[in-house]
Amino acid sequence: MKIAVLVSGGVDSAVALNLLKEEGHDLTAFYLKIWLEDELSFLGECPWEEDLAMVRAVCEQAGVPLEVISLQKEYWDRVVTYTIDEVKAGRTPNPDIMCNQRIKFGAFYDKIDDSYEKVATGHYAQVENGVLKISPDEIKDQTYFLAQLSPAQLQRALFPLGKYPKEKVRELAHQFDLPNKDRKDSQGICFLGKIEFSEFIRHHLGTQSGDLINVDTGEKMGEHDGYWYYTIGQRKGIGLGNGPWFVVRKDIPSNTIYISNEYHAEDKSRDKVKVTQFNWLSGYEPPIRETVPLKVKLRHGPQVYDAQVEFHDDDSATIHLPESDQGIAAGQFAVFYKEGVCLGSGVMG
Repeated sequence: MKIAVLVSGGVDSAVALNLLKEEGHDLTAFYLKIWLEDELSFLGECPWEEDLAMVRAVCEQAGVPLEVISLQKEYWDRVVTYTIDEVKAGRTPNPDIMCNQRIKFGAFYDKIDDSYEKVATGHYAQVENGVLKISPDEIKDQTYFLAQLSPAQLQRALFPLGKYPKEKVRELAHQFDLPNKDRKDSQGICFLGKIEFSEFIRHHLGTQSGDLINVDTGEKMGEHDGYWYYTIGQRKGIGLGNGPWFVVRKDIPSNTIYISNEYHAEDKSRDKVKVTQFNWLSGYEPPIRETVPLKVKLRHGPQVYDAQVEFHDDDSATIHLPESDQGIAAGQFAVFYKEGVCLGSGVMG
């Protein structure tokens, strides 16, 4: 097949590239330049230069042509503005989910021609006959980040690492003797690099003094710089002694943050959550006014709940969890599974 391979400089996409080369496909590697160096230059040097140098070394070793495509404007319009708007509204965004839907399998699809039969990435997921299935590596499985793709996007997606655990991928990197075989996995939001998310938000939203209130006593414990710097369940960055302190509630109109030492108390958690704005994959059609058992992830990671999902006739649902969850945040995504298949996702309220 003729395949466009998205490479980032990390070991996962490099192994994916080499696996496809071994299979004899016609490959072109693409590096997406989304770093906003003009927008964020005040925060330091551009981290993408090191990534791109690594990408060039990987592609040169593999003998695969490389193209660098700038999607900076598209990224700003489709992902960064979404992130800022969600934070300003008091919700918790997920830029990485939107990057997959709107950039890697969105704007990039529009940039290349139809001669490319597939677009391959280093995600830990599997696609079989247009169905998104989980990776055998439960910790690394990335179907959570792919659950907003459309069925059409999924049809064109290819994930060469889908059947491998992370340990095997590292082993393959050494077998291929890749230039980045020992490079550490990247963390954080893709367009920020090494920049702290709080610094990015400070640049765009500034500061606004508000109260830190002990939710258990009603006592004012201090002040903060703006509700947009805090998420439900947050522990770090509160800046008070006699901790640990946890963020348990945000009052957006009054710019008040409620905190507690006893965040794991029963009354600080939730065992049900409202979900809207569904995106369904695999041809799944939810029943109306019925409750069905589904597995649900409320965040990326191995934790999966055996939940009862009650579908309403207003295109919303209520997830009934078997136990209370301490970190449900409005704006984040709930992803639904059944028998190892990712059915789709919705936005939590």
